[in-house]
Amino acid sequence: MIRIMERNALASHLVSELIPEFDDPYPVSEYQQRCSSAVHLSLIAEIEHQPAGFKIGYDRFNDGSFYSWMGGVLPKYRNQGVAEALADYQENWAKQRGFSSIKLKTRKKHNRMINLSLKRGFSIIKEEPAENPMETRIWLEKKL
Repeated sequence: MIRIMERNALASHLVSELIPEFDDPYPVSEYQQRCSSAVHLSLIAEIEHQPAGFKIGYDRFNDGSFYSWMGGVLPKYRNQGVAEALADYQENWAKQRGFSSIKLKTRKKHNRMINLSLKRGFSIIKEEPAENPMETRIWLEKKL
């Protein structure tokens, strides 16, 4: 059974350090800075009292959208509905607080994130090319 809990930015940072795809993770100060002055939500998913994933976001743009900044699922817990449970919680939370959409940015190399987002009703709204095409940033948005 997946348990989703609202926690602080430090908890999300600690789980982010366990995600192998984050080869150059943000320091805890970045998490604290982004969440200190904005409406934010930090979630931790647990399975059998063990961290399975995280999702953190905040009101970045002040345009009615909620920015889903970072998230990930530990390899051991993938394909068990953890990412979906975290996304469901975040979307419901944002909708209840009057946000009109969720925005996120990922890299082309994170194909699983792009596919999950598209399946969940997100649309690609912008691309930011990079020298290495796999590092191209993909912006997605979902209306709530």
